[in-house]
Amino acid sequence: MGKIVIVDDDAAFVGALKEKIHALYPLLEVITCTDPLQALAVLKKEQVDLLLVDLEMPTLDGSKIFKYAVSIGMDKNRIVILSGRDSDYLHEQFPMGTCLAVLNKYEAKQKAVLDMIFSSMHRKAAAN
Repeated sequence: MGKIVIVDDDAAFVGALKEKIHALYPLLEVITCTDPLQALAVLKKEQVDLLLVDLEMPTLDGSKIFKYAVSIGMDKNRIVILSGRDSDYLHEQFPMGTCLAVLNKYEAKQKAVLDMIFSSMHRKAAAN
């Protein structure tokens, strides 16, 4: 089973995304953290296949969670940075190759990229 951790302080966004994943990709397990500090403990304890992390959060921003995840051994190509910022800003902060993807979480075309990632994970989970 593929395990996804979503870290975002926007509880409505997290809830909607979790419901969508459960409905469309039932083989994927989703852990949500609306408190960025809680995410550190989850990342340390769990074997995570995909990390979705909001760039801008109070207390601890997404770039620090990204650095922590990589420092404990998570593959940077299994991390997606989400933000409400435009793609130019996001690519300045996380140039190509820094992580799997940087996406504006409110743009429909960007959400299609997430669907492709989830679909791929679902197919792999079904094959195992």
